[in-house]
Amino acid sequence: MRLVTLHRCQSGIILGKSIYNENGKVLLSKGTKLTDSLIERLKKFNIFTVYIDDEASEGIEIVDSIPEPLLMEAGDVITQGLDSIAELNSTTSNLQGMIITGKTVQSFQDIFKNIIGFLTDNRTVLNLLATTKICKNHVYTHSLNVSIYASQLAIANGLPQKKIEEIGLGALLHDLGKLFIPVEVLNKPGKLTKEEFEQVKSHCELGFENLRRVHEIPLTVAHCALQHHERIDGAGYPRGLKGTEIHEYAKILSVADVFDAVTSHRVYRPGMLPHKGIEILYSGSGTQFETNQIQLFKNCIAIYPQGLTVKLNDGRTGIVSKYNFHSVGRPEIRVIRDEEGQKVKPYEIDLSSKNHLTVEIVQADALL
Repeated sequence: MRLVTLHRCQSGIILGKSIYNENGKVLLSKGTKLTDSLIERLKKFNIFTVYIDDEASEGIEIVDSIPEPLLMEAGDVITQGLDSIAELNSTTSNLQGMIITGKTVQSFQDIFKNIIGFLTDNRTVLNLLATTKICKNHVYTHSLNVSIYASQLAIANGLPQKKIEEIGLGALLHDLGKLFIPVEVLNKPGKLTKEEFEQVKSHCELGFENLRRVHEIPLTVAHCALQHHERIDGAGYPRGLKGTEIHEYAKILSVADVFDAVTSHRVYRPGMLPHKGIEILYSGSGTQFETNQIQLFKNCIAIYPQGLTVKLNDGRTGIVSKYNFHSVGRPEIRVIRDEEGQKVKPYEIDLSSKNHLTVEIVQADALL
């Protein structure tokens, strides 16, 4: 089984995994043979990646850390909840009243308890990069991704269940303030002006001010919104906090936030490859981020998950066939095309072995 972009699919390809809509309902079942009309139907649902079964990927099994229907349901809950908040951006005084009803907060807490349950029970590395994605508002998608990454990192830190749930909720709401910033500023393709950048930076305090007044939300959750751009050397914002002045939740959250931000595509720049995202974190080790948090994070997520189609710097194309825990950015690859792009009889290479240290991944298909 392997993950591919939908535009590469042709009529006759067999689905390796069922495809779900945003409500967690099956759109197409595993084993379905795709036709041109079905491919067009999937495009209308804004589905851009699918798992397929073919001869080249035979024997490659995908282990989901979180069931895909639950991820789709979570995306729907978050979209509905944050849409409700966004509708109140012109009457902010109503925000507290809306959340105090308990509906939005409770829905977030309920869905996230289910997600954390799977993360806690499943001791394999988190496979979030290679999931069949339905494109949503990137702020919402980012919020869900960061909340899952941060929860996994909290688990790796050995924190108790209550703290894990608070970090998950704090990560989910960390960018709440962006709902009160004009979309044209958030999605501006060119360089922001000084005034626009200050406007974007204000999302930390906007989120905090809205969350701290809500009795159902712990103050620590509000501080996740306030402090997720603080850095341990004091170079962050909005308050330039240093070291122990920064809440432990924010130190965990900042690692997850930066990784997802730099590895995700935006209108103003393409996403980095996952191992480059880890390098960005390590470049800030001991200055922006705590080194132990980066190490824990690297060890608890699948940077190049099994089933991902990749291109190597020598021109060959392959599928990630095995995850290397000792060298997360250098997995085992099943080569399926040669340097000229011609199909070959599949064979395995281990990028972490001495014989292949000059070979590296330069492109990962289906990472959105």
